[in-house]
Amino acid sequence: MKPQAPPSELRDAVTPLRPYFRKAIIFSLVASLLLLAPTVYMLEVYDRVVNSRSHMTLAMLTLLVLGAYVVMEVLDWARGEVMAEAGRKLDQKLSQRTFHAVFDANLKRQPGGGVQPFNDLRVLRDFLTSPVLAGAMEAPTAFVFLIIVFSINPALGWAATVGAIVVAALAWLNEKATLEPLQEANKTNAAAQLYVDGTLRNAEVIESMGMLRNIHRRWVARQREFLGLQAVASDRGASYQSISKYVQLTLNSAMLGMGVWLQLKGHFTGSGGMMIVAATLGGRILAPIVQIVSQWRTVVTARDAWTRMDGFLAAHPPKPDAMLLPPPRGALLVESLVAGAPGNNAAIIRNVAFALPPGEVLAVVGPSASGKTTLARLLVGLWPAASGKVRLDGADVFTWDKTALGPYIGYLPQGVELFEGTLAENIARFGDVDMKKVQAAAAAVGLHELIESLPQGYQSPVGRDGSSLSGGQRQRVALARAIYGDPVFVVLDEPNSSLDESGDAALAQAITLMKSRGTSFVVMTHRTSVLAVADKMLVLRDGVQQAFGPRDEVLAALAKMAQQAQQPAPRRDGPAPASRVPVAV
Repeated sequence: MKPQAPPSELRDAVTPLRPYFRKAIIFSLVASLLLLAPTVYMLEVYDRVVNSRSHMTLAMLTLLVLGAYVVMEVLDWARGEVMAEAGRKLDQKLSQRTFHAVFDANLKRQPGGGVQPFNDLRVLRDFLTSPVLAGAMEAPTAFVFLIIVFSINPALGWAATVGAIVVAALAWLNEKATLEPLQEANKTNAAAQLYVDGTLRNAEVIESMGMLRNIHRRWVARQREFLGLQAVASDRGASYQSISKYVQLTLNSAMLGMGVWLQLKGHFTGSGGMMIVAATLGGRILAPIVQIVSQWRTVVTARDAWTRMDGFLAAHPPKPDAMLLPPPRGALLVESLVAGAPGNNAAIIRNVAFALPPGEVLAVVGPSASGKTTLARLLVGLWPAASGKVRLDGADVFTWDKTALGPYIGYLPQGVELFEGTLAENIARFGDVDMKKVQAAAAAVGLHELIESLPQGYQSPVGRDGSSLSGGQRQRVALARAIYGDPVFVVLDEPNSSLDESGDAALAQAITLMKSRGTSFVVMTHRTSVLAVADKMLVLRDGVQQAFGPRDEVLAALAKMAQQAQQPAPRRDGPAPASRVPVAV
């Protein structure tokens, strides 16, 4: 039995738009039928006005055809408005979902965490108002016109059918000829955009070391590859478009000539005006197909965007609604934790286990690449554990709804990131700005006086990535953001890496103040200045827990190990025993 395909979230989002499509198709059908108005007007003028020489008949026929033109344009406008509204509905349905999926991809370091999903959503939205979709909606009227032509003369009807088959075959050939280069061009263009985004983020490094020429050369090579593939697809598409238009124009004249030939042979019983009608309708039968062929690049682009978008949303499903939990008090429990980076099976943290009661400070020390940053991400629930749990007040931090948990958590990553906005907005986490809490957080890290001295104070913009601030100032702002609102649990990853002596003192003062209010701290550090305010210490080496316990006991044990390592080993025959390597702090 064939397995059932998983439900498509993108298809589910488009399904509610069916009423808009139905309205647009009805408007298209009526507007397309009104295209017969000029032909009917011409026949009526020759049949009624020329013979009767009645000015009133001419005036009434003219008013009727002008009214038909107005109705046709209004219907065309209404169809555009209906499909534009459908595009807005699709955007409302998927924009927030796309944003969260892109955020999730960035969080898990998976592909798709860039602007491509947003571009794909824009392509799908714009496709709803594109001429090619309008042509597809007008296609059913082609059958109506074909029936009319058959009723005029079956031979002319078959001639129009053959023409339609030829143009449809050209559309299929166009698809085969342009599909591969268009897809490759889109992939190359996306790769070039990602390359540009990555290099622009490192503009200072590129400029300082004179790398711009080499970087530009690599980008030009990718851009030329994209333009070359696009040119191939454009040339092929233009060729088939020209052939399709030639067939359409030729069919009009061919059907008119065929009608005259049939009349000469006595096989056409209608009037000369009916021959003109048949020839005109023959061209209208091919018009929607020709329009689709001429806009085929839009079809391929939309189809690729649909495939990418559908796969991307399936790879990043929406998070299920989490059960509401009571506010945490800050009791941390780490149970036999084994974990690595998302998407990588290699374990960075192995069998780490400890507990931290509310209101205590844990200093995590160890050499570089010992797993401190990975542990920090696990403690705040950013990365999943391969086995074991990180629990806050008994609840799994990773599965806890971050929207509900976030106000009770503070986090300062090793790479400080500020966002474009004011100092107050950054400290207040871009929520409702409570100036008393903002000023209290800034004062706790020794930043209040500096901010007050600025011309705009707390309303000063930080610039892109905090570019208007020094490294130490950015770190202090991020620290103020971490302790804003008195969270109960705070994780700081190398919080004093860019701080001077006064910054170190302000950090220690902030931790002591928050600790007195019952906040638990976990501080990853290379520097010993934080140890003065720590209650406990955890020593990591190569992702393995070497020691854990009260600060003074761990320091004494480390000092003893270092002393033993420095003592010369007694001389003895045979191989010397392996020396114990002290754990670096």
